[in-house]
Amino acid sequence: MKTVQLFITCILDALYPEIGEAAVTVLERLGLRVEFPAAQTCCGQPGYNAGYRAEARWVALHFLDVFAETDGPIVTPSGSCAAMIKHGYPDLFADDPLNLLRAKAVAARTFEFSQYLVRQLGVTDVGARHDGVLTYHPSCHLLRGLNEREAPLTLLRHVRGATLVELPGAEECCGFGGLFSVKMADVSSEILARKMSNLGVSAAPLAVTCDAGCLTHINGGLHRAGVSQRVIHLAEILAKQ
Repeated sequence: MKTVQLFITCILDALYPEIGEAAVTVLERLGLRVEFPAAQTCCGQPGYNAGYRAEARWVALHFLDVFAETDGPIVTPSGSCAAMIKHGYPDLFADDPLNLLRAKAVAARTFEFSQYLVRQLGVTDVGARHDGVLTYHPSCHLLRGLNEREAPLTLLRHVRGATLVELPGAEECCGFGGLFSVKMADVSSEILARKMSNLGVSAAPLAVTCDAGCLTHINGGLHRAGVSQRVIHLAEILAKQ
C-alpha cells in the first residue's frame, strides 16, 4: 500500500477539519495509506507574504524538519500552501545551500490535492456522487502559482449526478489574497462583489474551490449579503457517494 503524508494547513486545522477528513476519505478510497505528521504547523506563507522573511524561514525550517523525516508524497488540499512550498521555500533559502537542498527535495514531493490525484495517480473518477448543479472558482495560487486549470475540473466532470456550469470571470481573483484583504479592504471588497455577482449569474447553488482562503472570503460575503449560495472545497464534493 502506497503511503502519502497529509499536510493539512493552518486554516483547515483551525476552521475546517471536515475538509481534511474529506481529503483523507478520498485518498483512502483510492487505496492509499494516509499519515499525518503531528508536529506539522504553518508553512510560513503569511510571514513570507508580509515581508517577514526571518520569521517565515523559521517556520519553514520547522516544516522541513518535520516532513524531511517522512517518506512518500506530501499532499495538501491547498494550492496556496503547495505553491508556497514549491516556490517560496527555494526563494527563502536561496543563500543557504544546505537548507536549499532540503527545501527542493521536499518541494519535489509536495502536491496540491487535485494535482496529485490527476497528475500523479492518473485518477479522474474517484467514485463521487453529488446530485445538483456546481460551478468552479479557481484559486489564484493553484491557477497561476501552480499553473493548474484542468485537474479540478476533470475530477468534477466525473462526479455522478452533478451538472457543472461555467462561472463568468472564473479566473478573476476573489479578492482574498491573504493579508491583501486586510491591508486593502476596500479594494478587496470590490473584487469580492464582482465574484459574488458572477456566482449569481451562474445560478449554481454550490461553487467548488481548492483553497480555504477563497472559500472563507466568498462565503463570508455571501452570508453577509443574505445569499444562499455557498462555496465548498473540492475534497468535500469528491468524498460524497
